[in-house]
Amino acid sequence: MESESPLGDATIAADLLDDYEPEPVWIDDGSLPSDRFLDRELSWLAFNQRVLELAEDATVPLLERANFLAIFSTNLDEFFMVRVAGLKRRIETGIAVPTNIGTAPSEVLSQISERAHELQLRHARVFHEQVKPALDEAGIHIESWSDLDENDRARIDEVFSTQIFPVLMPLAVDPAHPFPYISGLSLNLSVRVRNPKAARVEFARIKVPQNLPRFVELPDDARGFVRYIPLEDLIANHLGELFPGMEILATHEFRVTRNEDVEIEEDETENLLQALEKELRRRRFGPPIRLEISDDMDDVTLQLLMSELEITEQEVYRLPGPLDLSGLFEITSIDRPELKYPKQVPTTAAQFRPSEPTEKADIFAAIDKGDVLVHHPYESFATSVQAFIEQAAVDPNVLAIKQTLYRTSGDSPIVAALIQAAQNGKAVLALVEIKARFDEEANIGWARQLERAGVHVVYGLVGLKTHCKLLNVVRQEKDGTLRHYSHIGTGNYNPKTSRIYEDFGLFTTSNTVGKDLTRLFNELSGYAIEKKFKRLLVAPLHLRNGLIKHIETEAANARAGRPARIRIKVNSMVDERVIDALYRASQAGVDVDVLVRGICSLRPGIEGLSERIRVRSILGRYLEHSRVFWFANDGDPQVYIGSADMMHRNLDRRVEALVRMRREEHVVELGELFELAMDDGTASWWLGADGEWTRHSSGEDLEPLLDLQTELARRVAGRRRGSAR
Repeated sequence: MESESPLGDATIAADLLDDYEPEPVWIDDGSLPSDRFLDRELSWLAFNQRVLELAEDATVPLLERANFLAIFSTNLDEFFMVRVAGLKRRIETGIAVPTNIGTAPSEVLSQISERAHELQLRHARVFHEQVKPALDEAGIHIESWSDLDENDRARIDEVFSTQIFPVLMPLAVDPAHPFPYISGLSLNLSVRVRNPKAARVEFARIKVPQNLPRFVELPDDARGFVRYIPLEDLIANHLGELFPGMEILATHEFRVTRNEDVEIEEDETENLLQALEKELRRRRFGPPIRLEISDDMDDVTLQLLMSELEITEQEVYRLPGPLDLSGLFEITSIDRPELKYPKQVPTTAAQFRPSEPTEKADIFAAIDKGDVLVHHPYESFATSVQAFIEQAAVDPNVLAIKQTLYRTSGDSPIVAALIQAAQNGKAVLALVEIKARFDEEANIGWARQLERAGVHVVYGLVGLKTHCKLLNVVRQEKDGTLRHYSHIGTGNYNPKTSRIYEDFGLFTTSNTVGKDLTRLFNELSGYAIEKKFKRLLVAPLHLRNGLIKHIETEAANARAGRPARIRIKVNSMVDERVIDALYRASQAGVDVDVLVRGICSLRPGIEGLSERIRVRSILGRYLEHSRVFWFANDGDPQVYIGSADMMHRNLDRRVEALVRMRREEHVVELGELFELAMDDGTASWWLGADGEWTRHSSGEDLEPLLDLQTELARRVAGRRRGSAR
């Protein structure tokens, strides 16, 4: 079931999760304190704690709180599948190295385990002690079998017999039946049974079907309640039908998390597509890295599971059921608008609104009048980016379309427009990143569909993921000249996630940007080696150094007594060289504001090092996803937006692009975003020098602080066509 909430998508935790690969060589020159970084793994867990705190907040609408519980679960699953699995793999192969703060890999694994155990128990308590009772009061009941009366049980028996029983596959474990393979993230029931004739105790496993609703809706009992029972609870109380004639001794829930990251040696394979497909088939057989069990599981069953799965005690998580609360996504789809965030409808960007309601907007004409900056989800993706591509596909004057695709939606109108453009005889190039984690299979499907339609499909550069968000349309104008219409964004070309991700996108006819994109696409699709761009900063060659140069300019300006300030908005701040440059800027007297959604290894507020640095985090109904870099530059601000986070993967192992803003109103708008987000009167989390995040959601008068996202929606909705932003 689809979720309309931030982080409710199976790919979003991956957005913060770096591949566990050897980090590029970075040598500490010893000029700054050795303890100046925070551990990135613990920082990620702190991010997920902030998600959990939203579920704990009684002022958040009830179904949104349930949604944040589900988000916490999916986030943690992906953290284990990627970061913990990678760390464990490298420890076992003997190639793990100490972390950015010098902690031994085995100690990091222990710290992760300790913190993850605490958070998972806290997560379970929030459900049982806060959210579930509140759902009960709202008439939404998640029942257990013991809560049902005889009438309920009789009616649900029919549901079990006709809709569930035929799908179940009990698997015995004995000399003739080896221990079954337990697939990653599947929910299972362990069952111990005894044959009355032989008096021998046997073990069996039942996989809870993943293609059935996790919470089975109970028949109406005339009280007006919406009632559910967990599927595993329903199955556990019908074991007699699965094991007729056997005595049921015990049944318990368990769930296994496996290493599901993908490894490909790109330079050793001739066909990347086939190699990736083969690796994806192997993904489901990765080694176990976590075992979640119900808190009532007996030692006999636990020891059997640990032995068969080769799991250590540190990797066992004993929790009160139900396990895997990502199933709450189903509950949040209930049509109870009063229990959700108030509906906010994206508005069409003022520049893209037709002069008359009956007319259709001309996107090309609007961009021709001047650069357009669009802020999603407050401004519509469908009437801006999507409309741009769809118009280009049918415009007879468009000659070529070049676009990167990292993640897109299942029924993508973007892909459909590219196919239509190719069918209309236009030259179309699609750079599809088939290695986008957890979207690999979908992207392979899109790549083949595009190829069949005549689109030129390429997969980027060997050893690098193409993460930049670029679109370049070449159009022949009335005077016969060719003109570039370009879009550079901070978010994916995905209509679905554009409704819940906060992102910026720049539309421009700048010939400089157009030429930059042409050179970059040539590099990605051919053999060109382009090292210089005019308005772009491009990774992996120049983006880090370009940003550090701007940071050093601010430090020099501060030392000379000139205006100096740095403001950065990213998903993650990890890169040591960038962080060290920010420390030195702070020492030089530069005020530095960092707005980070997820991981942050920077320690603010340390005297003599970072007392001029403030770090804040904002989480809410929308996922803060944009990347913005703002430098005062002695009164002539230099501002960039783009796809890159300050992580090793983005700066060294990905193709990323930032574009410099030129229009004054766009520079002002992005500056105002920082002013609002970093204001003490805006609700946010503040990072302390000790690595602890403190939530500031209400003032001294206990009144709630300003919600950034609600305020931005109000401001954007108030814009008039033709008015200044």
